Amino acid sequence: MKYIYGPVKSRRLGLSLGISLVPYKMCNLDCIYCQLGPTAKRTLKRKQYIKIKDIISELSEFINSADFKNMNIDYISLSGTGEPLLNSKIDVLIDEIKKLSTIPIALITNASLFKEKRIRDSILGVDLIMPSLDAIDNETFKAIDRPAKGLCIEDIIKGLVNLRNEFGGKIFLEIMIVKGVNDNLSYFQEFKHVIARIDPDKVHLNVPKRHTSEAGVSVPDREVLKKICKILGDKCEII
Repeated sequence: MKYIYGPVKSRRLGLSLGISLVPYKMCNLDCIYCQLGPTAKRTLKRKQYIKIKDIISELSEFINSADFKNMNIDYISLSGTGEPLLNSKIDVLIDEIKKLSTIPIALITNASLFKEKRIRDSILGVDLIMPSLDAIDNETFKAIDRPAKGLCIEDIIKGLVNLRNEFGGKIFLEIMIVKGVNDNLSYFQEFKHVIARIDPDKVHLNVPKRHTSEAGVSVPDREVLKKICKILGDKCEII
């Protein structure tokens, strides 16, 4: 199959069946920790990069297979090898998935496009949103996530705040922490105020665990992670 992968055992989602909505490394960020390597060309252009009917055809085939009947899949996750919100027909996909299955839908996203209400509206049909937020200032944002021109961290934060007010499901906020880039304890004293504005159900601290194409990307000490987690409060956990 070209667009459906797994199911795979996920630390946060249990048994997850993944769907790719865009071609390999189609993204508006070029994160230094990305296990898939560098983004060849960052883009903000949204279009139907992969036809929804082709994705649904594969999903329908999988759901009707003998193998599927023996699986207890916890989530269908919209993620893949690029930024899923770049597919302009994501709302159609969500609607079509719901016609095929009652399995909860999770969206894994870098959150960079949530500043636009029409994009937020397009994904309100999912059950769980897992956005990432690695920085609260533009300097750090550029250092760790290397965004496409035109993206601003405060716009992203405001988009997440608005999403919380509009979305009735759960939000698990992920923060990827890279040693020497965004692991300063005083930085997270400020970060916690931003998180309070977003009001996620959970905060997940993550670190680079797989090979990255960038030299010098390293994991903070475990004790530093524990201190950050304590600063961020009861909703926070290290994954």
